[in-house]
Amino acid sequence: MSSIKQAAGRTRVLVADDSAFMRTALKRMIESDPTMVVIDTAQTGTEALEKISLQRPEVVTLDVEMPGLNGLETLRRIMREFPLPVIMVSSLTQEGAEVTLEALDIGAFDYVPKQQSYASLDIVKIRDDLVSKIRAAAEMAKRRPTARSALSAVRKSEARGSWQVTPEIIAVGTSTGGPKALQEILPLLPGDLPVPVLVVQHMPPGFTGPFARRLNNLCKITVREAEQSETIQPGVVYIAPAGQHLRLSRPTPSTVIAQLSLLPENMPHRPSVDVMMLSVADIFGSLSMGVIMTGMGADGLQGMQAIANAGGLTVGQDAQSCVVYGMPRSCAEAGILRRIVPLTEIPGVIVQAARSRKRA
Repeated sequence: MSSIKQAAGRTRVLVADDSAFMRTALKRMIESDPTMVVIDTAQTGTEALEKISLQRPEVVTLDVEMPGLNGLETLRRIMREFPLPVIMVSSLTQEGAEVTLEALDIGAFDYVPKQQSYASLDIVKIRDDLVSKIRAAAEMAKRRPTARSALSAVRKSEARGSWQVTPEIIAVGTSTGGPKALQEILPLLPGDLPVPVLVVQHMPPGFTGPFARRLNNLCKITVREAEQSETIQPGVVYIAPAGQHLRLSRPTPSTVIAQLSLLPENMPHRPSVDVMMLSVADIFGSLSMGVIMTGMGADGLQGMQAIANAGGLTVGQDAQSCVVYGMPRSCAEAGILRRIVPLTEIPGVIVQAARSRKRA
C-alpha cells in the first residue's frame, strides 16, 4: 500500500533490463525527477509482461537485448496486450540501430542510447534525455489522435490554392517522434519530385545510415545519408549524418553541394536543424521551404525564422498529430508559420509546392 501512496501523482515507470547495474542506474536517473517513480524493475521480457499486467505502469523502459523473450518480441506483446508508451534502451552499434528502428516500427515511443561507459558526464547526459522522453511519453499517452487517411490528406492538400512562392529546395527538421513520422510521409512523395529535400532528424551516431537505407526501401523517391561535397540533386532526400552539421554551398550558379562539419560545437544538437535551415535560407532565400515537425525543444526556430524573413515558405506540423509539440510550437508562437497542418497533409503540401514550381 505504501508503494501505491508513494507513486500517487507521479508518472509510474517500469524498468526492464537484464543488467542489474543498468536497472539501478536507470532507476536513479528516473527518480532524480520528483515527478516520476520507478514502481518496479524486471530482468527478463517475460517478467516485464507479468509486472506490466499486475502494476499497470504509465511508461516502460525496455532493453533491446533481453534474455529469453527478446526486446522486440516483448515490445510486440506489450503493444498487443497492454498498449502503452515504451522507450527502448539501445546500444550504439549498427545492429543496435537496426533493431531500434524496427522497434519504432512496432510501436516504441522513442529510444535512449546505452553508453559503453558510465562516467558521471555520461550519466547526466542520458538522464536528461531519458527524463524528458518519459515526460513526453506520459503526456502523449493522454492524447489519442484520430486516425486519418494519409493518401486522402495528400489529395486534400494538393487541392488547396497554390503557393505564391515556388521553392527550389525543401528543408525538414524533426526530433522525438520523427522516425515514425518520416516513415509515414516520405513514401508519399513521388520519385520525380523536382526539388531536393534535406532532413535533420536528431539521432545518435551510427543510426542515420541504417535509417536512410530503411527509408529508401520504403520510398519511391531516393533517400540517402548526405556525404561530404556531394552535389545536391532534385528527386533525392538527404538525411544529415548523426554527429555532423549539414550546410550547403554554391560553388557555381548551377551547382549546390553538401558541406559536413563538426562545427559549431556549442549547439544542443549535432546535426542541428537551425544550422541546416540557416544555410538553406542563405543559399536559396525566397526559394526555400521549411517544414518543422514533431520534437522536443526549439531547434529549428532560428532557421525557420530565417526562411520566413527571406520570403520562403514555412510549414509546421499541428499539435494534434505531433508526438511532442515542442519544435513546431516554438515556431507557431513566434508567428512565423505560413501554414499549420496535420502530419498526413505535409506530403501534399510539399508535392503541391513542387508541382507549382514545375508549372512555373
